[in-house]
Amino acid sequence: MRRLYTVLVALTATSTFLYADKTLSMSLSPQTTDSRPWRESDKTLSMSLSPQTTDSLTLREVVVTGSRNVVDIRHLPMTVTVIGRETLTQQQYTNVLPTVMQQVPSLFVTSRSIMGYGVSTGAAGGINMRGITGGAGQLLVLIDGHPQYNGIYGHPISDSYQTLMADRVEVLRGPASVLYGSNAMGGVLNIVTRSMHGDGVKTHLNLGAGSYGTMQTEASNQVRSGKFSSTVSAQYGRTDNHRPRMGFEQYGGYMKLGYDFTPHWNAYVDADITHFNASYPGAESSPMYDADQWITRGVVSAALENHYNNTNGALSVYSNFGRHKIDDGTTDPDNPTQRFFRSKDALTGVSLYQSARMFEGNRLTLGVDYQHIYGNAYYTSKQTGEILDTPNKQSGRSYRNEIAIYADFRQDIVTWLTVDAGLRFDNHSVTGTEWIPQAGIVVRPMATGEIKVMASKGFRNPTMREMYLYPPSNEELEPERIWNYELSWRHRLETFSYGTNLFYIKGDNMIQTVNRKNVNTGEIENYGMELEGQWTISRHWSLTTNHSLLHMKNKVVAAPEYKGFLGASFRNGKWSVVTGAQYINNLYTEIGDAETKESFFLLNATVGYALYDNLNLWLRGENLLAQRYEINLGYPMPRATFMGGVNINF
Repeated sequence: MRRLYTVLVALTATSTFLYADKTLSMSLSPQTTDSRPWRESDKTLSMSLSPQTTDSLTLREVVVTGSRNVVDIRHLPMTVTVIGRETLTQQQYTNVLPTVMQQVPSLFVTSRSIMGYGVSTGAAGGINMRGITGGAGQLLVLIDGHPQYNGIYGHPISDSYQTLMADRVEVLRGPASVLYGSNAMGGVLNIVTRSMHGDGVKTHLNLGAGSYGTMQTEASNQVRSGKFSSTVSAQYGRTDNHRPRMGFEQYGGYMKLGYDFTPHWNAYVDADITHFNASYPGAESSPMYDADQWITRGVVSAALENHYNNTNGALSVYSNFGRHKIDDGTTDPDNPTQRFFRSKDALTGVSLYQSARMFEGNRLTLGVDYQHIYGNAYYTSKQTGEILDTPNKQSGRSYRNEIAIYADFRQDIVTWLTVDAGLRFDNHSVTGTEWIPQAGIVVRPMATGEIKVMASKGFRNPTMREMYLYPPSNEELEPERIWNYELSWRHRLETFSYGTNLFYIKGDNMIQTVNRKNVNTGEIENYGMELEGQWTISRHWSLTTNHSLLHMKNKVVAAPEYKGFLGASFRNGKWSVVTGAQYINNLYTEIGDAETKESFFLLNATVGYALYDNLNLWLRGENLLAQRYEINLGYPMPRATFMGGVNINF
């Protein structure tokens, strides 16, 4: 308790500062060389870091996730956290999720090893927001606004979200179902992909190695020549991890090609592919053998965008897909399994929206979404390769279609007051029709601060697994539904800023397994508080902190009651140091009669040294206090680990 008290004091001592992720003083600067109007592919082009600005009216932070068009965050009633590429890369993580978990209050990601999350039994990489879990498909990951999840199980595949593709990550806390439909009931994590904005060529190499035979490599090249731009990246990583039979290997690549037809029209195509091989060791008390996974996930998309002074929009097509081959393993190494579990899934969609300013202070967005979801799960014989009987009510194959129309209306009533209202009509080929409303108000009593009030509905359609696969399946399931109510305050000053949120979530129709059958019987009633802040002490030093408190009437695994983070950044000459201290209190690793909770304190640090202008050395240490703790029950996390490497830019 004494250590807990000390940690809490240290963390809360800085609670008057707010996050801004190096975007504290991002200002709109539309004076581009060709005076083009703002467009989605340029959403970071006109952001300039200017911490020395004295005119607080120029402070701006723009996002796309809460409205589908570039908008000043001060006019949105929802809570959005922006994590820029500098922050995503400064600790040398190849996956965006470790950094996102540090920077976003109330967001927690499960883990069991130094590298790799895996899928199936004993998997990690579950994303939890305010007690609502992405492992159940209740939190949506987007890539450039396009939904990404397993078509059969409905959950994110966390090993797919590589830093190499990300320009920044925007996290919207609370339901976003009006704009993004099913699975966005708890919030969305939107990965905005990289683009080259200025003419020239940039090449980047990252090489690293460390504890437990871990290595990571990444190479990227960006080109812009006139109207054409390209980004190409490749990545490879592997580790033995800290337990036997826990190896992980991953490789993948990303490509994006863009072309500007006119100052008002542009198009792009992109593709990302990730393959990983993972071994599952089982819990310490029940070790597993030959539990191996071979997973390939990919996404392709193409978009045509228009950008005018009073209107902008896009037509895009996309598909994310996966191929899974899994050996469930055995507890008896002399008695191996005789079959593989295999699955194929794809989520293919078309998105069309147009946003227009009809008169001063107004913005109306209209959109149409169509999705075709495909899944096929089956077993094959290891000896012959033939397809075996699968406990599935639709012969292992299922199709679903979903079509929706939505509208979002935002109006500045006066200079200090904005109202926002949205409505979505969603029709699912299996579960039928759902109406999803939201409404919010933003009051700006001063130029540097705003009060936000938000009420929004979220929903999730049952997955193919819940309806058709395995004995608990139930074809009569209905969508899950929640209502989220939120009150927030945010204030930005010259050298520090802060913000706080209060939220209340009430939901019913949650899908649970009762007497070996999936039924809509669960409830959610969560409430809590979030606090975040950043202080730019000088041009060398900055601090960032965030905290969240969560109360759950019905407990869920991987949702800590308290989560706190305090980070410090130092830069001077050739040296840079980034440190982070995170405290997790009352993290549920098992619920029910055998309820189990974990509390732990982690200290991480990354040191960089610019040996030459284009050559940087780095060293990262994690869990430097060598704490023993578990996030997944029965899977102790590694003690202190280290990675070192080099960045080369030319």
